[in-house]
Formats: sequence, C-alpha cells, structure tokens
Amino acid sequence: MSSLGSETSTEDGGKELIGTVAGPGDDPNEFVVVTPDDQAVKTGEFISYTVPVDGTGREVIARVTNREQARGLPETFMADPNVAPEAVASTLGVPTDDIDLYRLEATVIGFYDTGMQTFSNPRQLPSPGTRLWTAPNEMLEAILPNLGVDEQEATDANGSVDLSRINVEEREGLAHMGWLLNREANAVDVHIPIDEFAATHLAILASTGSGKSYTAGVLMEEMMMPDSRASLLVFDPHGEYSSLSEMRGNGIFASDDYHPEVEYFTPENLRIRISELNVGDVMSILDNPSDRMQERLDSGWRAMQRRESRTWGIDDLLEEMRDQYGDDDSSVGALEWRLRRSIQRNDLFTTDVNVPLDDLVAPGRCTVLQMDTLGRRDQQMIATVLLRRLYQARLAAVRGRGDEEGYDGEIIEQPLFALFEEGHRFAPSTGEAPSLEIMRTVTSEGRKFGFGLGIISQRPSKIDQDVLSQCGTQVTMQIQNPTDQDAIKNSVEAAGEEVLRELPGLTPGQAVVSGDAMNTPVLIQVRERHTTHGAGSIPATSQWKQAHEQRNEQPGRTESADMGGGESTGEEDLL
Repeated sequence: MSSLGSETSTEDGGKELIGTVAGPGDDPNEFVVVTPDDQAVKTGEFISYTVPVDGTGREVIARVTNREQARGLPETFMADPNVAPEAVASTLGVPTDDIDLYRLEATVIGFYDTGMQTFSNPRQLPSPGTRLWTAPNEMLEAILPNLGVDEQEATDANGSVDLSRINVEEREGLAHMGWLLNREANAVDVHIPIDEFAATHLAILASTGSGKSYTAGVLMEEMMMPDSRASLLVFDPHGEYSSLSEMRGNGIFASDDYHPEVEYFTPENLRIRISELNVGDVMSILDNPSDRMQERLDSGWRAMQRRESRTWGIDDLLEEMRDQYGDDDSSVGALEWRLRRSIQRNDLFTTDVNVPLDDLVAPGRCTVLQMDTLGRRDQQMIATVLLRRLYQARLAAVRGRGDEEGYDGEIIEQPLFALFEEGHRFAPSTGEAPSLEIMRTVTSEGRKFGFGLGIISQRPSKIDQDVLSQCGTQVTMQIQNPTDQDAIKNSVEAAGEEVLRELPGLTPGQAVVSGDAMNTPVLIQVRERHTTHGAGSIPATSQWKQAHEQRNEQPGRTESADMGGGESTGEEDLL
C-alpha cells in the first residue's frame, strides 16, 4: 500500500488506513469502500470511521462482508501461464504499481454506547470520501464480547471516553477462547463472559473433525481456572474427556488456595435408585406396553411413590399391582416380564443405592460421567434422573426450602453447569428420549435457578429445536450439510446470513462465536489447549500396517500344517 495520499497510513493502536468510502451499498446499513490494498483487508475484518453523534465524534465499527477485485492486470497478460503477467507488463512498458484495486462491501455494526453497554447504530452511513481504518486491537478486545464495559471504566484521566484503555485480562470470570481470525495470532484476544453462557446455555455445533470437542475442552479449562472455579458436570458418551485429569497437576489451573478437582464416574459406580424414576421414564424403556398395561403400571407406580420408603424394588411394585388388580390379572403378568427384563436385570438400577449429588457437583470440581460402555437408553436414563435431581436441588436451594421444617430433600447451594457431548442423543428432534423433557425444562427455566446447560453436537438438525433455540451463546464451526445449516438458521437467533455464509469455509479450529456472550458475531481461531486433546482421529493406515506385521509374526493360519515325517504331504493321506 498505498496510493491513499501523503498522510500517515498507521496510527497509534495499530490501526491502518485501508481505503475510502465510494458510496452507499444495496442495504440501508451497507456502504462500499475502494481500496488499493490486496492484503490487509479480508472478509470479516472490522473497520472503523468517525461520525458526529449528538455533537460528539463517535468511532463506528463496520464489518467487511464482501471483497472483489475492481481493477487488475488485463486478462491478455495472463494468456500464457508460463510467463508471469508482470513480465509481460514490463516488456510492454506498462507500470504495475498500484494497479490492483478492490471493492469492499461493509455493514455498519455501530458505535459502542457505554450507557447501553452494547453497540448502537448511528443510522448514518459515512459520506463518500470518508477514510476507513482497521479498528484498533485494544478497542475490539473490549467491545466485541459482552463484557458490560461502562462509561466509568472507559473514561481516562482527562475525562475522555477511551475504550482502548480497557485491560480485559485484568477481569475475572472470562474465558479466553482464542483470537480474532483476521488479525495476527493474539493481536485481538477474544474473551467471553462465563456468566453469560453459564446462565443462558451454550451450543457448540460443528461437523465431525472440525474441533467441537477440542473447543469444549478449551471452555472447560477456562471454567476451572482459579478466577472461576466452576461446578461442572460432563456427560461423556464416548469417553473423550479423560485427559481433563491433567488439570490436577498443572500450575496454570492452580492458585495459593485452589487446585481444581477432576473426578470420573464409570458405569460401575453410576447407579439409579428405582424409586427415582417416574412412570414416564419406565414407560419409555418398556417394550410396547398396551393401554391396559400402562394403566396398571401408572396406578401401581404412583402408589409406590406415595410410600415413605424410597428403597422399594420391582417385586414390591408387582405385589402392589396384584393387590389392586388380582393375582391372575393378565396385564400385570405381561408387565412382570417387561419390568424384570428392562429394570430388575439391568445392573444400572438398584433398590437402595443412589449417587449422592454432593459427590457429583461442588465448587471447583469437574466431574466426568464416562458412559462409553453403556447403551444409548441407559445413558439417557442416567441423564434423566441426574438432571431431575439436580434441578430440584437447585430449585430448593434458591427458594430456601432447606430452612423449611420437615424438608428432607437434596440441596445444591452453588450454581452448576452440565455439558452434554453428543447432545442430539439426549435431546433428539424425534422426541424419543426420556431425557428430553427435563432438558427442555432446564433450558427454559434453569437460568432463574443457576442451572446452565451446554450442548455439543455435529448434527444440529437432530437436536430438539426447543432445546437448541434456548442456547443463548453459540460456537459454530465448519458445517457443510444444508439441513444442519437450516437447523442453525431456524433455531439460533444470532445466526444471520453473515454467519451462515462463513460456515462452509471454516477450517478445523476456526469458529463463529455469537449470541448472548457477544455484542456481535466474530470469527475466531480457537486457542491451543493446556490439556491433551482426547478425541483425535485414529491413524488407520499406520495401525493397519502395524497390526498386519504383528499378525504375520504369529504362528499362523498361513503356515503349512505339520503333518509329520515321511514323503507324504498329508493331503494325500486325508484323501
């Protein structure tokens, strides 16, 4: 660059002069910029200009949404691919300096209003001839995420509002996710407020292999830092988060009075007490019970739940139903076979053992439920019962029921966050999961009771749309499937056309962060994890080769059979 004149093209804060406004665009919030620079400005870049608002000059931020060449070398210069166009131009005596000219389309985001603590649209496009700059790094760090920067914080010693003076890293309770994609590494670090997504829920959506589990690991690390000390429960159907235990001995996560706890529960110590199930849960795991069977079961189950004892089993339930309907009732007989097969013979269910909630969740503790050896239905049942108990315990805590006379229920005093890998498995769009109803309840009402929920999935179209639409913060990575893109468009409020256009072009590790935690969607490069990633792809060809070599080293099926001495081949003796 540049042919923009003799003025300096760089100001303090690293912002650079990149072009001049040519005129308005097609949309009321769009304008067109002409720039000679073919390197500095990419699609998604944040640029700025100054306009007077109520008598005060305000720095307005806009996002570059399209970039196309307006003028370049003539096509005839490129006719022979073996000769560089510049060589042709030089031979003909044609100057090539500043011949490239680009046309940028930009959409106004607005100026940051310290009173509203978000962007405000000036409804005023820059005039033709206005010079455009890249937005300053420090200012972007302060205003892109929803950090609630107010006027007092932004006012300097001279009484002027200066957003670039905000030092985001001095704040607590923020998750460092990575940096702005169009800038150099760590030039504009992106921190999002954990309180926002922990209260209004989170969705991490990406095709397989695009980095969704890696990104979830980054967020879990940030939640377990000393300035957050989260109470985190992870539902892990594939055993992908075993490496989180590395946080225990890593000094990054520790302070003088804090070391994160990482606990693992396996199917051997995950048990569901039968009395914790409700009749709807039981109906969902029985094989096609008839209407009459459902009536018998409903009546018997409700009678058992009215009992003071919580340690009853299937035999007690059958006895109750026979008392009500008689010993020779055929429907009760048919139910007996189903109940014994689905519940009594399943090691997951017990009559008396229950996982104490205090063992699962506590401040500064990350608990991973490793359920990779369980079937889908058992995973859903664990999620159903635990979410219900946790929700009721948080509701009781917030409403002060622990102080009520005679209350003997469970209490969870601190807010908590539950993260679901393979979220479509627990909240499917088909409605065929016992866990769906409690997940709808938590996502629609959990904010009031300090119960946040996160969904990770490679198939947004297979997630219940009510659950997905309640996830206020979205981390969206590469998604090619049009059906999944439509699901995001229909369910994620912050996903506009700009976000959807970016999804197919992202590479692994790149993401669009949008929603409640952000003041505007941003493209980021996810930072490197402090712990090992546990869900990488298996190198199939090297493992095939190794396995084949080991197979050949063994006395094998390919060696000739030892048929003893003599001239006979053995084969002849067998004929």
